[in-house]
Amino acid sequence: MRPRAVPFLPALLPGALPALVALLAACRTGAPLPASTGVPPASPPALGFDSTRLAAAADYLKAEAESGAFPGAVLAVGRHGRLALLAAVGRYGKGGDASDARPVESTTIYDLASLTKVVGLTSACMLLVDEGKLALDAPAQHYVPEFRGDGKEAVTIRHLLTHSSGLPAWRALYQEADSRATALWIVNTTPLATPPGKAYVYSDLGAIVLTEVVERITGEPLDAFLERRVFRPLGMPATRYLPPERWRERIAPTENDTSYRHRLLRGEVHDENAGRLGGVSGHAGLFSNALDLSRFAAMLLNGGSWDSVQLIHSETVADFTRRQGIVSGSSRALGWDTPPDPPDSTSSAGTKLSPRAFGHTGFTGTSLWIDPQKDLFIILLTNRVHPTRSNTAILKVRPHVADLVVAALTHPEL
Repeated sequence: MRPRAVPFLPALLPGALPALVALLAACRTGAPLPASTGVPPASPPALGFDSTRLAAAADYLKAEAESGAFPGAVLAVGRHGRLALLAAVGRYGKGGDASDARPVESTTIYDLASLTKVVGLTSACMLLVDEGKLALDAPAQHYVPEFRGDGKEAVTIRHLLTHSSGLPAWRALYQEADSRATALWIVNTTPLATPPGKAYVYSDLGAIVLTEVVERITGEPLDAFLERRVFRPLGMPATRYLPPERWRERIAPTENDTSYRHRLLRGEVHDENAGRLGGVSGHAGLFSNALDLSRFAAMLLNGGSWDSVQLIHSETVADFTRRQGIVSGSSRALGWDTPPDPPDSTSSAGTKLSPRAFGHTGFTGTSLWIDPQKDLFIILLTNRVHPTRSNTAILKVRPHVADLVVAALTHPEL
């Protein structure tokens, strides 16, 4: 049985099929649901793909779902502002809950986990840099005076965006703090582990400090700013923090949390520290689907614009997605990551994307890679942490999917 894929239907208006699916789902549940449209579909050959080879990526994903790598997944592949492939495989979940056996749809919403850092937080930083309100080489203390301690006066926004601030990777804020305010105080007073700019340590704490920076500059919560300035202008109705209860049946479940909330998580942020922060943070908390993210990826490939919306200056997009080289051996751009050089088969980027590519992953089993040289995006959404995070098969799935997609691009000149 082939994976469920949205076919190329020229008789339909662009985006009509996903919108119709959402409308029918809303009728079944009796509750309004977001009607994501995504970018318009096109036939794979028109976008330079070999149809059979591209279908092999979806077939592989289906086989991995059936073998237990994750309950289900959605893969979206596009070029030139068009979707070449939108494939849903597997089911919402597994385990004792019979409703989990529903097949995944192209509109299924996933917990993005650390894709929040790029889709949300980094986008906010880009906008503020564009407006001259955020300076990349300014000290973080300039915006958040409470960020204090030995050496912290030398920590810049650029350090935070490249995970070279010297902050440790993580603290169990959900155990140490009983409120958002206390959690932020702990983050702001956490000592540096290394001097700024001397070591690369992927740090959720740094992203939390950046969240504070954005909120101080804008004067509003991060979720409100992103909805007003990014998601609504781009037409991304399924992308948000704190999804309402009426969306629950459209959202893929994540983990059966046995350490903090002691329940199966569905429509509630998986990341414990984001949960302690009220569900809204720059390091985790966003939910979205592949259709919405296709619009986001197409916008970045189009120099920060989509349709009539010039969201971010093209120069800013280029600056943020370029490897920074602050720490020797680090592949980090500003917020984003880049493929390793030389290519590494264990990287989520695979081995075939160009050096200009940029992307990110999320702990729940999500990834997004964008290649300006090939004008290509690859969106993979899974709930690999359901019912437990101990399943790490996604580590081999991501690079293989990326390589299958790029190998299917037999006519990149088109």
